[in-house]
Amino acid sequence: MPQIRLQDILDILIMSILLYQLYSWFRRSRAIQVLAGLGMVIAFFFVTREAGLQMTSWVLQQLETVMIVLVVVVFQNEIRQALYRFSLLRELVGNNHQPRCTSPATIAEAVFSLAAERTGAIIVFQRQDQLDEHLLHGVTLDARISAPLLRNLFHDGSPLHDGAVLIRDERIVMAACLLPLSERIGLPQHYGTRHRAALGLAERTDAVVVVVSEERGEVSLALDDTLQLLPDAAALQERLEALLLPEQTQPRLPLARRLFHNLLPKCATLLGVTALWLLLATRPGEVAIVPAALTFHGLPEGMALVRAYPEEITVRLRSTSGLAPSPRQQDLTADLDLSAVEEGQNTLRITPSLVRAPAGLAVIGVEPTSVKITIRSVPHKK
Repeated sequence: MPQIRLQDILDILIMSILLYQLYSWFRRSRAIQVLAGLGMVIAFFFVTREAGLQMTSWVLQQLETVMIVLVVVVFQNEIRQALYRFSLLRELVGNNHQPRCTSPATIAEAVFSLAAERTGAIIVFQRQDQLDEHLLHGVTLDARISAPLLRNLFHDGSPLHDGAVLIRDERIVMAACLLPLSERIGLPQHYGTRHRAALGLAERTDAVVVVVSEERGEVSLALDDTLQLLPDAAALQERLEALLLPEQTQPRLPLARRLFHNLLPKCATLLGVTALWLLLATRPGEVAIVPAALTFHGLPEGMALVRAYPEEITVRLRSTSGLAPSPRQQDLTADLDLSAVEEGQNTLRITPSLVRAPAGLAVIGVEPTSVKITIRSVPHKK
């Protein structure tokens, strides 16, 4: 059983948080299914290698580059989204405006008026995430929000009725926008293109999307990966007020509730990361022989180093576990103290403790074990 340090506990917790965050973003999309398939291939590779199936493990290892390219191609949108959400610059210099909604009653009235007339509609409310790359072929409006304008935009026969309306900062910014469709498998069959478009944008961003069903006259609100059916205008107004108020006015959930929410996937992620850490930490380390340059310090005043032989030594390195860096890719130095040398030839002993090795690597031997140093005195300048 490896000795667990405080750094190892922090390492496991950080990786668990990152993986759970990625899972929570993409768990309902096809991305998580592709990741599961890649995980099975990687696990199969380790099994075949440990079992001594050389040809199978060699073929899988040669596919490593192809798999990296495949991940980049398949997950280019997800990678861009994840990097944007993880970026600290987003909070410092990015889009930091607070979403506002001073007209939820007007919007709720217009939406349920459309539902009563069985007129389909999609209304997108932008929050923190930028939506430009997800909206296509929109027509710029920049108009004030009003119930008659919203009803007219979606009225059958209007040139802008086919598509979504984008609301940002209390303005109707665009109309007739095309949204990305959800790729989730297992959605109810009665969900049409509007519902899939609303979910598609909500899954990719933090936008709030209100959708009106033309066939059933129902109003739903898409947020993250959920689609909530709203019974009346009051319920829609309440949801918009809660979601579009500035963050400082929204009540924060208690810490205990945030910690124990979705407890099962959180525990599964933590156990999986811990098992992976144990598997790598107990794996035997690699042993390699690498060169190390000689460096010197403490040369007395009035003396000069003329020659050192040899100028470098070879070091036997062993990684302490599978988590340690590879010993074959290290630039090492052995630092010798010259404070006790005398003029002429000196022989200094080299011990493994003089070699500077990164954490996780142990020096188990050096060769040669001594170095010859030639010193001469330097006359003082007058």
